[in-house]
Amino acid sequence: MAKSKGKGTKRVTRKQLVAMVEQLFEHKGGERLELKEIFRTLNLNTHPAKMLCMDVLEQLLEEDFLTEKPKYTYALKHQSQVLEGVFQRKANGKNTFLPDEGGQPILVAERNALHAMDGDRVRVTMMARRRGHVREGMVTQILKRADKTFVGRLEVHHDLAYLVTEDRTLANDILIPRRNMKGAKQGDKVTVRIQEWPADAKNPIGKVMEVLGQSGENETEMHAILAEFGLPYTYPKQVEDAANRISDVIPEEEIARREDMRDVMTFTIDPRDAKDFDDAISIREIQNSKFKIYEVGVHIADVSYYVQEGSIIDKEAQKRGTSVYLVDRTIPMLPERLCNYLCSLRPDEDKLTYSVVFLMDEEANVKDWHLAKTITRSNRRFIYEEVQQVLEAHGEASEEDYQNPGDHVDPERPEYEPAEHFANELITLNRMAKALRRRRFAEGAVDFDRQETRFDIDKDGKPLGVYFKVAKDANKLVEEFMLLANRTVAESIGKQGKGKGQRVNGKSVNGKSSKVFVYRIHEQPDQNKLMNLSEFVLKFGLKLKPTGSNAMVSQSLNKMLHEAKNTKASNLIEMVTLRAMMKAKYSTENIGHYGLSFDYYTHFTSPIRRYPDLMVHRLLFRYAEGGRSVMKRTYEDLCEHASQMEQTAALAERASIKYKEVEFMQDRIGQEYEGTISGVTEYGLYVEINENKCEGMVPLRDLDDDYYEFDEKQYCLWGRRTHRRYSLGDEVRIKIASANLERKQLNFAIVRE
Repeated sequence: MAKSKGKGTKRVTRKQLVAMVEQLFEHKGGERLELKEIFRTLNLNTHPAKMLCMDVLEQLLEEDFLTEKPKYTYALKHQSQVLEGVFQRKANGKNTFLPDEGGQPILVAERNALHAMDGDRVRVTMMARRRGHVREGMVTQILKRADKTFVGRLEVHHDLAYLVTEDRTLANDILIPRRNMKGAKQGDKVTVRIQEWPADAKNPIGKVMEVLGQSGENETEMHAILAEFGLPYTYPKQVEDAANRISDVIPEEEIARREDMRDVMTFTIDPRDAKDFDDAISIREIQNSKFKIYEVGVHIADVSYYVQEGSIIDKEAQKRGTSVYLVDRTIPMLPERLCNYLCSLRPDEDKLTYSVVFLMDEEANVKDWHLAKTITRSNRRFIYEEVQQVLEAHGEASEEDYQNPGDHVDPERPEYEPAEHFANELITLNRMAKALRRRRFAEGAVDFDRQETRFDIDKDGKPLGVYFKVAKDANKLVEEFMLLANRTVAESIGKQGKGKGQRVNGKSVNGKSSKVFVYRIHEQPDQNKLMNLSEFVLKFGLKLKPTGSNAMVSQSLNKMLHEAKNTKASNLIEMVTLRAMMKAKYSTENIGHYGLSFDYYTHFTSPIRRYPDLMVHRLLFRYAEGGRSVMKRTYEDLCEHASQMEQTAALAERASIKYKEVEFMQDRIGQEYEGTISGVTEYGLYVEINENKCEGMVPLRDLDDDYYEFDEKQYCLWGRRTHRRYSLGDEVRIKIASANLERKQLNFAIVRE
């Protein structure tokens, strides 16, 4: 198709533009076109014409004429009546089908599902489309069953049992014949896999795969949460055996190959219950006649030395993707011998590290840096509270840290040198970190600083109390240097044509084109979500400018979040703001990191607990040694898997917190609390208790004083007769009505004056 002539397309109608776009893509066949190329080819150079074109593209996506992948890149969607793809089962019966070729999900009603399960690969025949209705498909063949297990409580009746599960994607009970029960008893928590589902049967037939234990026991319930999300809770014996065979002796020839930094003051700063120390910081002053220069090293455990690519340990770590942190335990990505011993930067032990070493002035301006394989030796293991105590004692902490003292340090630990002996180094690093932080926010980074709910639990896992984890200067000190290291190594690979670039092991890795790399990316927030957020915060007297440049929007967000800290609903406002943001993920396609306002960013600093960091270490060393670029598709697949496992781990962590919330509150049935409405849905209100941040639901059926309607745009329920409104952020008084551990659900009742 020839490019349009003339100065611009004037007064083009929607109908004309639809025809133009359809003609363009039919001419291009399967070629993918970016949005700017479409504008240019159709000669759409006025703002109204471009906006109309985007509406037309959206319409053609909904009509399945086009497909979009990646975002703002379009292609003609070729399809027959028969498609293959993945079935997604929904709790409301409105199941969907995701075609392999992409495009919008296709509705599959339950009557047309052929008993397909969530995640099954299926063949679907498209049904004739009715005008004004969404497209529908009918499953005609199940090509491959998903390897899915269901978790729940076993109910036994005579020779038959069934599974009581909270998996809402399955509306029918799974029947389990006695021969398939694997010795499970009434009330046991089990995992079950569906064996068959006859076409003429209402219920599927299942088999118990594993007995987790008796319902209600802490160990059983934590294992059930992991099983629910398909996460492992034990380590394969052959993987542990492989780890146990790794020698703890560092060969002399390996030491000789590395930069020896064992004589530099080095320490780790971690939570008090940490066992895997994967990062350390060193500092020493470099003599300079004009001004003070410091060498600051960010030293990261060199996991890649011990875990060879393609080994049995590596394959298990790749599958897991990340360590998982539940309320009362950590499920590590690596076997214990590696994560807590060989790789952990424990004090007074020689350790192999991969280090970013900076030369910086007192204002944290980087004068030079290099990346090197090193050997280091930590002089001291700090916990955050010890560092914070030193900073506060010397008047170096932020003003808000003094106002919100939070946790206090344990008495000086006798096995370590007094923290005060390291005051000069800690104070210098803290001042540098504050300078880095100031510049980061000046450049447009968004300042999220939410409190995290934590539980004090006894030896049996029972929650005794709630406390809140607050990030203070000691935490931020570590954070800033880790951010600097991550950003620096990402720039060393990602920047193109910027001169000779930085040195990696003494070699330049910058060329005319960047090599395949693993980036941590964060897209710009959706404009509509920002507009809704702007309307929401107005009710609290706060203002947000949702349009403008990235820096302008970020500065407005930071100003709003800072002012929100003085309101009762600060936690809620931060939560709603986070919901308006996109989720960060891993990708070989770098688009920058919006939240941090970095053009280049990666994860380099935690290879003990995150597989992408291990990938980054290997790529950096490969390229420094002159290796060729790796296969982009292979690494993009690894990035997608790591991002998915990160989200799954976060869901499991939230489920464990929710379970402990319900367990903590079940002894408080009937007690009243002040709370804040944290969510509004068509089926009720979510309320967060102000005192302990535990969240529960007020079901719509219990709001029996009126007929309530849901206003999605205004985040509220309103009564037709009384005009009573329950809006997001409203203060309410509630009573604990019930606590269901099985469902991890608290139910509240509104206490009316």
